[in-house]
Amino acid sequence: MDSLVPYICLAAAAALTTLLLVPAVKGLAIRLDAVDYPSKRRINTEPVPRMGGLAVFAGLVVACALQVFGTWYWGWPSALVPHPSLTVNYPVLALSVCIITATGAIDDVVSLRPRAKLAGQVVAAIVAAAGGLTIGSIVNPFVPGAYIDLGWLAYPITVVYLVAFANIINLIDGLDGLATGISAIAALAMFGFAALSGRGDAAALSIALFGSCVAFLRYNFHPASIFLGDAGSLLLGFALGMISLLSVSRTAALTSLLIPLIVAGVPILDTLSAIVRRKRAHVSIGQADKGHIHHRLIQEGYDQRQAVLLIYAWCILLALGATLINQVPIEARIVIFIVLFVCSAFFAMRLHLFEPVLRHHYNPKTHKDELVTPDDPAFVEEAAAAERARAERHEEVREELQRLQDHLHDHDRP
Repeated sequence: MDSLVPYICLAAAAALTTLLLVPAVKGLAIRLDAVDYPSKRRINTEPVPRMGGLAVFAGLVVACALQVFGTWYWGWPSALVPHPSLTVNYPVLALSVCIITATGAIDDVVSLRPRAKLAGQVVAAIVAAAGGLTIGSIVNPFVPGAYIDLGWLAYPITVVYLVAFANIINLIDGLDGLATGISAIAALAMFGFAALSGRGDAAALSIALFGSCVAFLRYNFHPASIFLGDAGSLLLGFALGMISLLSVSRTAALTSLLIPLIVAGVPILDTLSAIVRRKRAHVSIGQADKGHIHHRLIQEGYDQRQAVLLIYAWCILLALGATLINQVPIEARIVIFIVLFVCSAFFAMRLHLFEPVLRHHYNPKTHKDELVTPDDPAFVEEAAAAERARAERHEEVREELQRLQDHLHDHDRP
């Protein structure tokens, strides 16, 4: 129990700080007009201030300061000790967290252009990689005792990984309390993995993140009085990505890399389905639509609370599955992974996550190409046209394969 006292204190400090600062952050957001006003794209029907991630960030800062104080004066084990195979510069990692939070906060206030916003994320990830947060090699799953050395590729891979993690939470942040709750569940699961493997740095950061998220839910769960904003959603995703990398050694096993991806499976699936959905409709990947998991659940008739709780349950299922994978032999790991994959695939198909909700339509009145939604009668026409084109392509492929088969058959005749 004594070994858990520092972690309990960190979670409590982060939670209390976040809880106390939310009203002040809310007032700041209102003064800066960092407010989400009702629109066709948004679920909220009243103006709600965003930028709540600053309170979450403050919770993490206070928890980190408490950890250092506890190590100096109370004999707590130091959390600033990386895996023996890693060389981590923690002040540089802290700087990367400040950069990602600042990027999101600026976007909350002035609405950055997508490229500028992405540039801020990339800079934060580059700083984190420069601070030693990289994986040098991966255990080769096909050759016992062999390794795949990533070499210089470790740096761009880390940057892409952290930017992707930041954005999967950002993209799923569409209902009151959704991104906050998912991040809390993922942080608690990652804390368990880190604590069991003796990764003090990852454990301290994850439990502090959990405390901040739980406290923020006091104001963020439906009906929300403040949103995370990009300052929060980017911070949460980036922090989860950092925790997952801090939890593994420089030479990482495949399982240790898969576990955080399983824990974050719901937002990852949501992001993947969005990319596929928009590609199928021939629209930009960055084009917003109403085909995300939370949109589909609302369309199925669930209210905001019900939809969020269902997604929470899905995340908890994946977190429990990841926990089991971490404790059982390889054969059982494969079975559990397949079960989780099949269940998630079933949910995705049941919610039609991969079906387009935007279509290109030529408007003969305006003589312009427009994007239409299922609410527009033209959407049905375009969907039918796309289905006919797909069927024609399949028929062409079938005929080509038949011709190739006939040719080979004629060639084999004596």
